[in-house]
Amino acid sequence: MSKTENNASSSEHLEKRAKVEEKTKKENYVKNKNASILNPLLINPKQRGNPLIKHITSVPYEYSEIVPDYVTNQTSCILFLSLRYHQLNPDYIHERLKTLGSSYNLRVLLVQVDIADPHHSLKHLTRISILADLTLMLAWSAEDAGKIIETYKIYEMKPPDMIMERSDTAPHQKIQSALTSVRAVNKTDALTLLSTFGTLKDIIKAPAGALALCPGFGTHKAQRLYKTLHEPFLRTDTKINIKK
Repeated sequence: MSKTENNASSSEHLEKRAKVEEKTKKENYVKNKNASILNPLLINPKQRGNPLIKHITSVPYEYSEIVPDYVTNQTSCILFLSLRYHQLNPDYIHERLKTLGSSYNLRVLLVQVDIADPHHSLKHLTRISILADLTLMLAWSAEDAGKIIETYKIYEMKPPDMIMERSDTAPHQKIQSALTSVRAVNKTDALTLLSTFGTLKDIIKAPAGALALCPGFGTHKAQRLYKTLHEPFLRTDTKINIKK
């Protein structure tokens, strides 16, 4: 075999190997992406006919003889309750909780609000949830309820930072966030202040009249900002003399 043929053969081999590696990477990506839904959502057979089930479309599920109504994983479960049913059978939820006992770390009480005046019932269920270590979730329709259950299953294996609040780390973003905490000051106003004065120190030192000259500011907004920036951190207590 000539040197040219050998190089061509080697190049073809490397190309095939690269394709195989790329295919493997894609397969692993899909596998990892779907890792959280490999195990199906478990549904108590007593929930057959519940309209919410037809709205669970993004995760696989199967019926199983379980104590709760839904089980998303080994440590999480969901009890479903219609407020209309709760009004007719107020002892039902107590019996379910007795049967459930202390099983599962995360215990969700999913309540579908399907009555006109739910406040009294929700107050009662809130108290039960606190005493029984339940997470109370409200759904306003069968579709909402189905999607809540589906979301618990989808996020089963997701890391905590997926749903944690993301804080701004850049200095100008922190300053912008601080300025917009003042009532009536929006992000555009904050950017205007930074572009006009340059630093937070110069914004604080600026008189109210100079703040009012910024585009989008007026006397009222400027005075509100000025007052907020110059309020003392500690409130001084006023002494009251009481005559005996």
